This record gives sequence, structure tokens and C-alpha cells, in this order.
Amino acid sequence: MKYVCMVTVLFLALWTAPAQTVEAPKFGKGLLKITGKDSTWTMKFATRMQFLGMTNWTEDDGNFTNPTTNFLVRRARLKFDGYAFSPKLKYKLELGLSNRDIGGASPFTNNAPRYILDAVIKWNFYENFVLWAGQTKLPGNIERVISSGNMQLVDRSLLNARFNIDRDMGLQLRHHINLNDDFVIREIAAFSQGEGRNITTGNLGGHQYTGRIEVLPLGLFKGKNDYLGSDLIREESPKLLLAATYDYNQNAVKTRSNQGRFMATDFGFYETDISTIFVDLMFKYRGFSLMGEFANRDADAPVARNSDGTPTGDIVQVGHGLNLMSGYLFKNNWELTGRYTTTDIDEQITGVGKEDQYTFGVSKYIVGHKLKVQSDVTYIDLANAQNRLMWRLQMDIHF
Repeated sequence: MKYVCMVTVLFLALWTAPAQTVEAPKFGKGLLKITGKDSTWTMKFATRMQFLGMTNWTEDDGNFTNPTTNFLVRRARLKFDGYAFSPKLKYKLELGLSNRDIGGASPFTNNAPRYILDAVIKWNFYENFVLWAGQTKLPGNIERVISSGNMQLVDRSLLNARFNIDRDMGLQLRHHINLNDDFVIREIAAFSQGEGRNITTGNLGGHQYTGRIEVLPLGLFKGKNDYLGSDLIREESPKLLLAATYDYNQNAVKTRSNQGRFMATDFGFYETDISTIFVDLMFKYRGFSLMGEFANRDADAPVARNSDGTPTGDIVQVGHGLNLMSGYLFKNNWELTGRYTTTDIDEQITGVGKEDQYTFGVSKYIVGHKLKVQSDVTYIDLANAQNRLMWRLQMDIHF
């Protein structure tokens, strides 16, 4: 909690400093924007919250029984961003305050809450080249890179839960090529520690290498609309993003590449090379949106073993998945969205097997993604367990 207090004190000090120009942005554009007197730096401070209610039922002979209900603050976050010294040197700091954000304390995070989500500097050092340094999202599947505050349904899909590579600490080099006004290629290469966010004990296994290429054959989306859920901008001409990512985690020590459980053994950590592939697309036109993702994960030796060869119980989640989502935004800013997700975690290795999810959602955008109410219902078809039904209702507010 001391980190939150320190940030609050810093924020108040900057707010009251006489040498600064303070602007009050419009709703949804941040709480406060500070500009240095000589315009050599800026800082925007914003906050957002998500309030979630959900109920799950178990299917028994065609009937849904045994409802369980949960209410929680799904996300509560503070965000700081701007530039330092030059607009070519940008930064972002995002802190999570909800239990879901800060949970997972362990000896590898110094037994401390995991407050820091993003702490990254972005340096446009030459023409179209930008170097990122720090902790932030790796360039994985598009659904994961879309902010949790800009989602088209209440939460991300099962494919993301099983296969995403999330955040890590390291370097990213980004570049884009404008072949002409209507054809853009973006490339991203990342080198990271390989164990996820907030690790303080240093590198435990090998390192992680990620490469992504994005092709936009119909030109750029307006306002970075390719990385927003829904087509709130209502693209006037068709826009399409096609992308592929390859991620290689050498000597990984966790069950889902840089996510999941640490694979502890009687001699230390079990290590295996894990590779993950993503292929995805985004299409938008006049309120219609379509997103598709395919994921595949493999490992050299997915079953963790002790020095005598006996299994430890930890298994790399190898398999593949498909996620398809489409929606239409009406002129009154109500949206209907459907999603189909299937994952097939190798049952012979992991014992998990196949899972299908069918989701239908309704959203009302009051002030875009900054103030909205969303609800969805999901039927969950499980190969090795009783099927379930899940209903969710969520409200987002972003200052």
C-alpha cells in the first residue's frame, strides 16, 4: 500500500505546484493533465473501475441447477502517461489496485503485492523506429493487447485465458512501413525475461523471444480502432488487419510459457522450450466488426519430472484454440455481439481436453468505452465435466 500512498503524494504535489499549467480534460480523457512550464514534459493522470456481477449454473440432465453468485470490483486502476524532455520520449505507468490485479505474491515477487501492470518508456529514436523498455504487454494475440477497458464483451475469451503471453519485462523494437496511402506493414520484435510481471529474483529459466507482423492492406484504422473493441468510430471505408505472432520461451519454468504455475522439482525448476503461435484478424466497417484468432502452443517436454523421472504434477498446457467474435453497433449505441471459442488442450498429455464456449452479449455505450454497461450469457460445453451456464453484468467508468 505504501506505493499507492507515494503515488498519491506525488500527484498532489504536482497538482499544487505553482510552476505548472493544469488542464481539466473532458470526461473520459483523464482526471488531470499537467504540462511543464517550458513544455518539456507532460503527465496525464487517469483512473478507471469495473464492477462485475456474475452467476454460474451447472447443467444436470438438461436442467441448470446449483447457482453460485459473485460480486466484485473486477478492475480498479491508476494510469499515468505523457512525455519527458521530448514528445519522442513517451512513458506509461499503470497500477492495479483490485485483488485480481495485485494477487499472486510469492518469493519471486519479494512476497509483495503485484501493483505494477505497466512501467514502460517508448523512445522514437529514428524515423519509424520506436524502442520500448520496461514492463508491458508482449505483442501477442490481439484480444490480449486490446485494453481491458476497451473490450466488446464483459471479458476476454477462453483462448486468451489458455494461451496469452501477457506482460513481461524487457525490450521491444517497433517499426512500420507505409508502402502507400492504403497499405501499411508493422513489425514488432521483443526480448524479455520470460517469467511474467513483477519478478524480482532475476531470470529463473531462459529468455523469451517474440516477433509479430501486422499487415493493413486497406490502410490504417481511424484512431487506432484496430485495437479497440466494437466499431464505435464507424469506419467509413472497410478496414482490415491481418497479423501473426511467434513466441519462443527458451528453458521456460512456468506451465503457460511466462504465465501459470512455476514448475518446481526436487532439484530446482523444471525447464523446457515452449513455443506459441498466434494468427489473428480484425475487420471493421460502418458499425460492423469481426475479430478472429487462432492459437497453438507446443513444448519440447511438457510433463515436468523430478530427478528420478517421476512426474511432479505440473504440465505445460499444450494444444490449440480458435476464437471468433462479431458484433454490430446500432446508431443508438446499443450493440449485439456473438462469440464462439473452442480450445483443445491435449488430453493425452494434460487431461484437460476440449472446451467450447458460446457467448451472446448486449452493450450500451453511454460515452464510448469510458462509460458503458455490458451483459453477456455464455454456455460452456466441457468434454470432461458437467456443462455450465454463466451470466455476467458489468459497468465500466473511466475518468
